[in-house]
Amino acid sequence: MSVSFSVLFPTLPATLRDELVHTLKEIETNFKESRWEPSELNGGKLCEVVYSILKGHVDGNFPINASKPGNMVDACRGLEHAGTLFPRSVRIQIPRMLVALYEIRNNRGVGHVGGDVSPNHMDAVCVLHISKWVVSELLRVFHSVTTEEASNAVESLSSRELPLVWKINGTSRVLATGLSMLDKTLLLLYGESAGISEAELVRSIEHSNASTYRRDVLRKSHKSRILEYDSAIRWVTISPIGIARVEDYILR
Repeated sequence: MSVSFSVLFPTLPATLRDELVHTLKEIETNFKESRWEPSELNGGKLCEVVYSILKGHVDGNFPINASKPGNMVDACRGLEHAGTLFPRSVRIQIPRMLVALYEIRNNRGVGHVGGDVSPNHMDAVCVLHISKWVVSELLRVFHSVTTEEASNAVESLSSRELPLVWKINGTSRVLATGLSMLDKTLLLLYGESAGISEAELVRSIEHSNASTYRRDVLRKSHKSRILEYDSAIRWVTISPIGIARVEDYILR
């Protein structure tokens, strides 16, 4: 059963409720489009919004907009002393999840070294699921809905959105139809700041001829500075021009 956020959060200022929904949707969108770093950064914003809601609930006075406390960790720990009038989830469980989420936001560097699995991706998975749990728990505790109803409300925000890139068995597939080989290439590169090998791009896009792809897409796009193609090691990286093309044209 789908549950309306406006019904479940009637006591919140509309601006604060909108911040909560918008930030969660941003995290999910960035995750689906393989933009791991923004997913982590938006996790920090979600912490600020949820903390503002918890603090307003405890104080009996919600702010119009979310604000960042001077020290997120200390501020969350301070909620533990709110008193047993408030449920344990409000005082301890949600705040401690926020501390973990904020730790990933601040102290997990994006330049990880070594390993076949990107820690950036693992961090983003953690951010996504903690964020969903936190918002679901807010709904469950504040409005006495079931766990299933709270989960359905959160999932309904974006469950019908089609991801543009799908990772399956270690291979990325572009699900958007009607894109040129160049745009498919840029979309794959957009989610990988360190770049992708030529061989992996050919495999992901399923181009029938690697030589033709190299000539017509990689080398031509390198000359126009849409991407950087290192022919010596056959490694491809998106350029600022390519990023702008993805954000201004493909993602829209």
